[in-house]
Amino acid sequence: MPHDPRDESARPGAIDGRTAFRDAVRRAFATAARERVRELQLVDVDYEAWPLDDAGVLEALGAWARLPSRRLLMVAARFDALPRLFPRFAAWRRDWSHVVECRATDVEPSQIPTLVLAGPASLHLADAQRWRGHWLATPREVDDWHEVVDVLVQRSEPGFAVNTLGL
Repeated sequence: MPHDPRDESARPGAIDGRTAFRDAVRRAFATAARERVRELQLVDVDYEAWPLDDAGVLEALGAWARLPSRRLLMVAARFDALPRLFPRFAAWRRDWSHVVECRATDVEPSQIPTLVLAGPASLHLADAQRWRGHWLATPREVDDWHEVVDVLVQRSEPGFAVNTLGL
């Protein structure tokens, strides 16, 4: 049975290490589907370290996306490596393009946080070099990060096209 990230035994607060971060992302997506979170907001410079091709992640995202009126917002400095690194995620994104919005921001990459905003299962990777972060403990903390995402979106344009046009 999956752990509920709101349960302190399953969510001690700290994320320490790459494996812990990847596991936290998996749990956040599974919880978002189970808790019927309407909107997911994901932020990272390039998502290259995320478990986006993981079968469990794609299954959780698919279960979440099948719910009515869902929206997944992804903000990054660049999306160019995603189709090559995560072909299964790229295919999933094509199938769910009506739910997924990808935005490329012009903000300096060092100023782009690593976030999963997924209601009660939100997390922030504060130190990407050492893979240290924490689960967001309060709705106020989540709201504060939503404001940061809003600023990033204001300084962005569409990115990660569903189809590549060519001649």
